[in-house]
Amino acid sequence: MCRECALSVLAILFISSNSHSQTIRIDAIPGHETNRFRPDKTLGAGVDRLPYGATGKLLSEPVLKKVLEAGWQTVTYRQNTELHVEAWHWNPQGTWSDAASESGYFTGSSIPSEMIRHSYGYPLPHRGFTHNDGTERGYSRLTDGTAAYWKSNPYLTKSFTGEDDALHPQWVVIDLGSKQDVNAIRITWGEPFAKTYYVQFWTGGGNPIKQPATGIWQTFPGGAVSSGKGGDVTLPLSQSMVPVRFIRISMAESSDTCDDHGSSDRRNCVGYAIRELYLGSADTVGKFHDAIRHDAGPEQTVTYCSSVDPWHSASDLYEKGGDQAGFDLFYTSGVTRGLPAMVPVAMLYGTPEDSAAEISYLEKRKYPISYIEMGEEPDGQFMLPEDYGALYLQWATALHKVDPALKLGGPVFEGVNQDIEVWPDGQGRVSWLGRFIDYLKGHNRLSDLTFFSFEHYPFEPCHTTWSSLYEEPKLMTHILQVWREDGLPSNVPMFDTETNISWNLNENFVDIFGGLWVADSIGSFLTGGGGGTYFFHYLPLPLGRGCGGWGTFSMQVATPDYSVKSATAQFYASQIIAKEWVQPGDGLHKVFRATSDVSDSAGNQLVTTYAVLRPDGKWSLLIVNRDHDNDHSVKIAFQNSTAGRPAGFSGPVRRVTFGSAQYQWHPDGPNGYPEPDGPLAASTVMSDRETTYELPKASITVLTGSLAH
Repeated sequence: MCRECALSVLAILFISSNSHSQTIRIDAIPGHETNRFRPDKTLGAGVDRLPYGATGKLLSEPVLKKVLEAGWQTVTYRQNTELHVEAWHWNPQGTWSDAASESGYFTGSSIPSEMIRHSYGYPLPHRGFTHNDGTERGYSRLTDGTAAYWKSNPYLTKSFTGEDDALHPQWVVIDLGSKQDVNAIRITWGEPFAKTYYVQFWTGGGNPIKQPATGIWQTFPGGAVSSGKGGDVTLPLSQSMVPVRFIRISMAESSDTCDDHGSSDRRNCVGYAIRELYLGSADTVGKFHDAIRHDAGPEQTVTYCSSVDPWHSASDLYEKGGDQAGFDLFYTSGVTRGLPAMVPVAMLYGTPEDSAAEISYLEKRKYPISYIEMGEEPDGQFMLPEDYGALYLQWATALHKVDPALKLGGPVFEGVNQDIEVWPDGQGRVSWLGRFIDYLKGHNRLSDLTFFSFEHYPFEPCHTTWSSLYEEPKLMTHILQVWREDGLPSNVPMFDTETNISWNLNENFVDIFGGLWVADSIGSFLTGGGGGTYFFHYLPLPLGRGCGGWGTFSMQVATPDYSVKSATAQFYASQIIAKEWVQPGDGLHKVFRATSDVSDSAGNQLVTTYAVLRPDGKWSLLIVNRDHDNDHSVKIAFQNSTAGRPAGFSGPVRRVTFGSAQYQWHPDGPNGYPEPDGPLAASTVMSDRETTYELPKASITVLTGSLAH
């Protein structure tokens, strides 16, 4: 073909492409911004509990040098011990309430001495969960067939809340697995026992733990006890058999007698304790037929509980469960970049004194703290909002005695897409957050909630498909709206303190899907008014197997000895967001809404855009082409006044792209790898109002430039 003919063909193709180009429109009118943020305070990542023996390797200079290349700024220290129903010794040095036996309630030392490099969890011996939403490790002492016992949290009694115990009823739930005929229960009480309690059955069609708003608890005809004496009690529940699966014992008044840890500590003498539960039927001659499986392990009949006494002993230490990196190593390793970090306190299974000592220690070390998260995932521990609120206020009082300026928040919800519901209260209210906020308001303590935090894991791990990408902006926008509708005040910022695709691994974590998801998730969060987001997990980990293949929560794949092996698509997405879309640092960015008319026949928006006006005066667009099969050509239109023709980029525009030309994941079980493996592709485009921009299929593109005056 002649050169002139070839050029003519190219010209025709370019004109054809332009004639079919679609448009991205930005509402750039001054005052129309939906949010404002500063990258060094808003765009971060999380460091969680690490595998035993890995902490020193991961928080080392060679690894962190590669980790920090992602560009994330602030860091949140995640607390994993509470998910495992463990007490956390943030400082191995400290004092026991019963020093002679090295048991009781532990308070870490607030006095800095030797460097804290490691910290571990202590599984609680009075646990009442067979399992919870955090872990399958452990078992309940309610149906274990041993002399061990469950005991409720003493900090939820009048001695500590200042409120009548009937306002914080403690409970245990038995799940028989399927409906069985029941007419009697046998309770072997410990000390203290319940004087007033109710044995109830679930009337709803759903699961009361997972679907608490689908029914109500109804007391058996013989299930109300107002003068309990403790000991071994067989209670006739009904004259006839009642087919039930779920049974609850709700306790409202304690004997206030002391458990077998002695009377020297008031905490041993409040709350409720049950040694073993038996449920089934009693025949006409009084013989009891037990339907419960008693086993010190996962085969036991499943039970749940309202709270757990944080009493434990030195012998409960479980180092192999993982390492909560020592605070000194965490702060001095370089992972925080010297910026203030969000830190947790153990609230569900800790003590106010221990948490106050932790913050005092950090301040004496002069480690900068941005925010303090109170506890971890109370919804996953099935805690009622009023109980969480009662603990929250006790801890807030203790922490503010250390430093009145501390910024406290929570509740660190699990990653959910809908409002979190609980059993209806006396007014029929089921919203967890709504009732928690009402509890704070009722005690004139709403000001103690400086921020609201939640986690975001939007997709079912075994059912994630490419089309799931289309859902993310809607899911994120919706959940942010839900929290506000629950009554969260507009001046309380929302933090997504743990975020990734799902709560279980699949191949999407490491292929191009993962990168596109990160861009959509963060873009929609900030456009929707979010205050801060933290990618999970910051440090590299080896590939692990999930229901959807092999993947990792981390941005980088580690070798078995925890050196960095390769990047994932989420690493490059992090770079394009934190280094290209925003101007790194503490400069103020303004977020504006953007729309596109690129969609498929099903109405799915194939191209999403997130626009910021940076402190350098340039506009920067984060554009995600979620079309797996097709490139798209788009024009850019900025509506920056209420009248007149939209403006466009003018002059040099920096174009940075990440897509299949830069990265492809090759699955191979634990040996999966990317090829090619980056880097981002950067170029400069001389632009005007009519310029079209090519968006490669399945890609992220950032355009940064100035507008025509």
